[in-house]
Amino acid sequence: MPTLETLIMISGIIHLGTLLGSAQVPRELRFSEDLPKLNPLLRHWVLVAGGYIVFNIIAFGVISIVFHEELAARSVMARVFCGYVSLFWAIRLVIQLFFFDAKPYLRNAFLKAGYHGLTLVFTWQTLVYGWGAVGN
Repeated sequence: MPTLETLIMISGIIHLGTLLGSAQVPRELRFSEDLPKLNPLLRHWVLVAGGYIVFNIIAFGVISIVFHEELAARSVMARVFCGYVSLFWAIRLVIQLFFFDAKPYLRNAFLKAGYHGLTLVFTWQTLVYGWGAVGN
């Protein structure tokens, strides 16, 4: 079985890869058509919230790649970071499974595969960082 250090390094790369899928969201959700219909405050809130999420994912990926050894060493700070990342992805997984209704947007096999792939990624990230936070 791979070490926690290796899994955190892989997870860091997966974080950055997740952004490739995220780049499809504005087109698939027709941001250019639907965002202008929102009032300006709500439109800006959607864009700012999306930006914060992207920057968090970038930070998770870069920190995991650069500091995978330290995160696997399980200092208090490493456990806190891993716990935060695990919680971030666990919440996203719950939203994916129980709140988002993506069916109208899964118009082809590629989009369906991507959606289910993201569910696996969210599960992976939750488990790897959960292990980093509370595992032996």
